[in-house]
Amino acid sequence: MNNKWIYYFGLILVAAIWGANFGVSRSAMETFDPILFSFLRFGLAVPFFFLILKIKEGSIGLPWKVMLQLALIGLVGVTGLEIAVMYSIKYTTLANASLLNVAPWPIFAALFAPLFVKEKFTRRLAVGGAGAIVGVTFIILGGAEGFNLSSDHMTGNLLAFGISIVGALFNLSCMPLMKRYSSLRVSTWFIFFGALFMAPLTTGSWGKVDWSGLAASHYTAIVYNVLVCTVFAFVVWNTSMFKIGAARANFFRYVVPAAAVVAGLVFFDESITLWQIVGTVCMGAGLVWISTEKKEPIPSPAPAL
Repeated sequence: MNNKWIYYFGLILVAAIWGANFGVSRSAMETFDPILFSFLRFGLAVPFFFLILKIKEGSIGLPWKVMLQLALIGLVGVTGLEIAVMYSIKYTTLANASLLNVAPWPIFAALFAPLFVKEKFTRRLAVGGAGAIVGVTFIILGGAEGFNLSSDHMTGNLLAFGISIVGALFNLSCMPLMKRYSSLRVSTWFIFFGALFMAPLTTGSWGKVDWSGLAASHYTAIVYNVLVCTVFAFVVWNTSMFKIGAARANFFRYVVPAAAVVAGLVFFDESITLWQIVGTVCMGAGLVWISTEKKEPIPSPAPAL
């Protein structure tokens, strides 16, 4: 079996985990302030990242110059993006936010990739990506909300579209560092800085939570977000992205809305339409077409000093 399929499976699995988290997090948002819940997710994950890094690689350090780079990446890619996503949902519809956030992200990753890494925008990537884009559009717009072009949603629409640009640049900016250090080391430090910068924004939220009244479902949501959606997912996604390439890997984000639709069915008894089923088939065909392209292997990063 070609090892590349392990990494493609990792991308699909993580995207499905993130999609399912829409259902888990939506329930948790009824109790927790969104920024506080995001901080709990990333802040509680930090010790696990450092522990895994120490066990696996024997050290956790990085040069100060690299730490400053990762501090900026964490500020933009974790703190900034997480808050922007929440406000995009607040100021526009969920369908608008999903489409404008998810659909353009891989396109920008593919277009900007040559600026950061030696990745070509091939014909197969373009064709498979187009099929996946059509599919994810059907999945999102095939739901009950549809796409709303009302001027009332313009702020949220622009914010969601901006997220896709910044998010693509965030992913790509990590790639050169992953060639020098491991994806685990890079992920550990940018998540640490992202949580650190997010902490001051939660000061007014802690007292609003009835901590003594939390049910098992709340703790389950926190554990799922920390261990599965963050620790496991970021390690697997960044490792797979480094091996497959950022341009190809980001198209697998299109699995997220498909998984979110399934989560809506399971958690909230939401219906699945024929258009969403057709969209899933189109998206799957596009991703299979992308994944069958041969790609030169990327050399393993040198051991960190």
